[in-house]
Amino acid sequence: MMNAGVSASPAAVPARPWLTERRRSRIAAYLFISPFFILFAVFGVYPIFFTFYLSMYKWNGLGDMKFVGLKNFELVLTDPTFWTSFFNTFLMGGMGTIPQLILALILAVALNSAFIRGTKFLRAVYFLPNITSIVAVTIIFSGIFANKGIANYVVSLVGLGPYAWTVQYWPVKIAVAIMVIWRWTGYNAIIFLAGLQSIPGDLYEAARIDGANRRQLFLHITVPLLKPFILFTTLISTIGSMQLFTEPYVFLSQGGTGSTREEGVTMVIYLYSEAFKNSFFGTAAATAVILFVFTIMFSLLNTWVSRRMGGEA
Repeated sequence: MMNAGVSASPAAVPARPWLTERRRSRIAAYLFISPFFILFAVFGVYPIFFTFYLSMYKWNGLGDMKFVGLKNFELVLTDPTFWTSFFNTFLMGGMGTIPQLILALILAVALNSAFIRGTKFLRAVYFLPNITSIVAVTIIFSGIFANKGIANYVVSLVGLGPYAWTVQYWPVKIAVAIMVIWRWTGYNAIIFLAGLQSIPGDLYEAARIDGANRRQLFLHITVPLLKPFILFTTLISTIGSMQLFTEPYVFLSQGGTGSTREEGVTMVIYLYSEAFKNSFFGTAAATAVILFVFTIMFSLLNTWVSRRMGGEA
């Protein structure tokens, strides 16, 4: 018979399993989102680090890689064609970006007004160029800017031309800039329109009661409240202009293995030619690193100037 004065030993507490329900849920969640991060690491992050690594090696794409330090950067920065591509990129970028943003803002204000009918249809029409194949668009524009094309006919009406749009220095840049404007104006107009529709109508009504005219409404209400959208479109357009490739490449019929015309060569075309025409992957990688640095520098400068123009310290 058990002694009533001795207490029974406590029951052994079972060990808590490592794979709890909470951890199982977390692991399942990470497994579901892991394909994106794996693909991003393979096709996004790895090429960036490999480009920095390759920029310090001499490599033709097949043989052994030879370490050359900063020699590739020296070769690129002392190549006159690179600096031609640099100035071409910024000339065509500026000629395409500034007018496109102004036109996009005007279109967005027009679409946001009560006097325009069929705004939904017009939004689709304005966005259509952005989803059209760049190659197809460039081929069509090649016909427009042919020697006997519409462009030369139009300029002849004012006593100018004819121009060789695919050969001459400024006509090449004007033609490429027009293609860029045509493609991106509608896209930016839709972004501006979204910004305009987020501005409360009460502000306009109060300003009208105080006697403000249309110009004052636009300058003192629309532009300040649209500033985040203007900054965004300016930044995206600047980055896009530095990656200009397809329009000048197809327009100048540079699909062969011959030399690239300097009138329309951009930094990305220069990079492409170094890698896939000359098989100089080291200098191509160095060009990509330089382009990366320039993109960051001009994006920061662009943001700083935009904020200063908006009155922000």
